[in-house]
Amino acid sequence: MNIIEQNRPVTDWLPITMKEVEMRGWSELDVVLISGDAYVDHPAFGSAVIGRILESEGLRVAIVTQPNWQDDLRDFKKFGRPRLFFGVTSGCMDTMVNHYTASRRKRSTDAYTPGGKAGFRPDYAVTAYSKILKDLYPDVPILIGGIEASLRRVTHYDYWSDQLMPTILKTSGADMLVYGMGEMPLREMVRLMKKGVPFASLTTIPQTAVLRDKDQKLPKNKNWTDVELYSHARCLKEKKDFAANFKIIEQESNKTKARRIIQRVGLDNLVVNPPYPPMSELEIDTSFDLPYTRMPHPKYRKRGSIPAYEMIRFSVNMHRGCFGGCSFCTISAHQGKFIASRSEKSILKEVEAVTQMPDFKGYISDLGGPSANMYKMKGKVQEICDRCVSPSCIHPVICHNLDTSHKPMIDIYKKVDEHPEVKKAFVGSGIRYDLLTRSYNKRADDSIEEYMEQLVTRHVCGRLKVAPEHTSENTLKVMRKPAFKHFHEFKKKYEEINKKHGLNQPLIPYFISSHPGSEMEDMANLAAETKDMGFKLEQVQDFTPTPMTVATIIYYTGLHPYNLKPVYAARSKKEKKNQHLFFFWHKRENQQLIRDKLKNLGREDLVEKLLGDRKRDMKKAVAKTRVQERITNKKTGRKKRRFGKRK
Repeated sequence: MNIIEQNRPVTDWLPITMKEVEMRGWSELDVVLISGDAYVDHPAFGSAVIGRILESEGLRVAIVTQPNWQDDLRDFKKFGRPRLFFGVTSGCMDTMVNHYTASRRKRSTDAYTPGGKAGFRPDYAVTAYSKILKDLYPDVPILIGGIEASLRRVTHYDYWSDQLMPTILKTSGADMLVYGMGEMPLREMVRLMKKGVPFASLTTIPQTAVLRDKDQKLPKNKNWTDVELYSHARCLKEKKDFAANFKIIEQESNKTKARRIIQRVGLDNLVVNPPYPPMSELEIDTSFDLPYTRMPHPKYRKRGSIPAYEMIRFSVNMHRGCFGGCSFCTISAHQGKFIASRSEKSILKEVEAVTQMPDFKGYISDLGGPSANMYKMKGKVQEICDRCVSPSCIHPVICHNLDTSHKPMIDIYKKVDEHPEVKKAFVGSGIRYDLLTRSYNKRADDSIEEYMEQLVTRHVCGRLKVAPEHTSENTLKVMRKPAFKHFHEFKKKYEEINKKHGLNQPLIPYFISSHPGSEMEDMANLAAETKDMGFKLEQVQDFTPTPMTVATIIYYTGLHPYNLKPVYAARSKKEKKNQHLFFFWHKRENQQLIRDKLKNLGREDLVEKLLGDRKRDMKKAVAKTRVQERITNKKTGRKKRRFGKRK
């Protein structure tokens, strides 16, 4: 049991049992949340954030965590009928990503469950939970949210069933969907319901989606204009139309003044209202400053630690959003491309809270965000941002209107370093290295050199992880990532600073195989080039198609959604295996297979570059070992021992 739990009453957490509800003297609940995750009362866990938001609005809220969907459904019934609505989420991850690998193999662990045990949530959890609730309480509204609902809000490709699926509102039977970060729409909903507005009439709240009968008039909002997508039925027939839809969806999701999206789904119209503007500093501070205990609920103490919590327990998130717009990433689809940054005061307040935890040893594991070095970055002239439809602020070039100064981050890092209880504050989340290279960030100020010095000398935990993702120029264009030559520049700069300060902190690059646009020859070149740079790749993965990304649209349709031109994508198990193989050229069991494949491609030059002559390499290795032995013997004064034949 955690020491701090002994000194805190269970009522410091939101209730997850009927006994805890009764301890608060409540006879009725306003909202019941259903979550696929265990309850960790920390701002990095969505259920805790939503629960605390509702609590701050004066509502009585309880959470049903990881309910059993295979028994008599007692978990779904234990709190009875809430006065306002049920809130349903699968948790911090899409259930199918949580459950299955890129090769569709079932995972044996679950990072959001005590003890890391798998099997505590169903596939497609949002749909499964919502259907159960509709059967039990057909007249109680269901509001769905979180990443699974957010990224499945329109017609989407589901990799695990290998088919197009309609909006999750259709499959789940839920009444309303909140997409993206839910604080702002949720507060507005509660405000209106307190005034007596019925749930069914909450149709013009930004960042929500509802289904309406096709014969019903669309809800009115004089400030919004509409854009219509191809219908779900049309998408099922024409892959090209499904691809064309995505360009509209992505652009509208990342505008400051977006249009309302309409899509016909069977006999209904899906209505997706425009998003809220990025949260102001005050709004995001308010969310992070709620009275979290920062710990798992005491109920779990005998079931083992929750791996996802252990990873972030001593971390501090400084901002939300990411303007990278990477083709394979869902961050901007969920959090948006505009950065919402916390105030320095709010961040330092959380740092103080971390240092007061009884098991804190002086090390903050991460001062970061979705992309660590985007804090406080935004457009210099807001009117230019208001007209922008680009999904990325830094691809194909860094926008002339983007302020990329790293000074605010440097100031935060230094102030955290000055805290008497902090020995080291590491930056564990991903660094956008392209923002730190002058060849790519041509308008950068002098802060990038100061930031690099500060980062390398004070905030790297043994080694620094960055994500060039690939070496092929064509593949990187599809990924919306910079050319690999900029990684070379960053590596050189990083190593110079390490050498200057007498540090040995390896650079660990991340790469993806089988990404749309990548062919087998590209992977062979990747392996050869990274070998030449001295890397034996560790952080590698196969591309996993997830809903609402450019790369997933290409994977399913074979077309790029922005120009509808063909793009190659490895789809078969064999194609994927062939690409992944090149990450592990150094394994003896792979080398003959790699040799054969390269010869078939007519790339004998890469055979020599990647594998070399095995006998020659072995002779070199033996010679090197002998030289090292002679040096060691000379230092220790030992002579070579001679052995006679055994008798």
